[in-house]
Amino acid sequence: MIETVTLLAFVPAALALNFTPGADMMFCFGQGLRSGAKPALLASAGVSVGLLVHVLLAGLGLGAVVATIPWVFDVIRWLGVVYLLYLAWGTIRNGAVSAEGPGKSTRFAFRDGLIVNLTNPKVILFVLAFIPQFVDPTSGSILIQFLTFGLILAVGSIVVNGLVGIFAGGAGRVLISNPRASRIMGWVTGGIFTALAIRLAIMERA
Repeated sequence: MIETVTLLAFVPAALALNFTPGADMMFCFGQGLRSGAKPALLASAGVSVGLLVHVLLAGLGLGAVVATIPWVFDVIRWLGVVYLLYLAWGTIRNGAVSAEGPGKSTRFAFRDGLIVNLTNPKVILFVLAFIPQFVDPTSGSILIQFLTFGLILAVGSIVVNGLVGIFAGGAGRVLISNPRASRIMGWVTGGIFTALAIRLAIMERA
């Protein structure tokens, strides 16, 4: 069991991290602009599931492999770069949701959020640095503690990133009826995805 005092310390810290702008938040913002509120919510759910996978890997000790073997880190990182550039190209080429249909955007939104999170090796390094500060080896299963803390982070993530995506989706809905504005939105969203790819490409393994 995790002590109440530990949970009371962890929850505010987790919320502060959830509200800190980062790659996941910007991705959900871009998804909202591109496709609307519902795909943005699904993308935020994908991001949160990806976060839970990272937490599971860290709890099992596999995260240490990413932290200590440079080429594993780099392989994951460059897969993320390629996928973000693929999303950017598709967005710039097709414009906003009206060009590709809301059904397609919704269908792949969860998958995109999941892949973008899983191919960011910085997430698992963050998990390895942050969560162990609150884990007590004498309080039962370390893996269960990791997953409990990870679930708190994931819930906060889906709420905060989802709200950001809904806001962006509302702004996009206002502009979507204008073909020129729709095209500009496609370029803006593609620019966000490209910027995230560049950020991932130039990051260093801390």
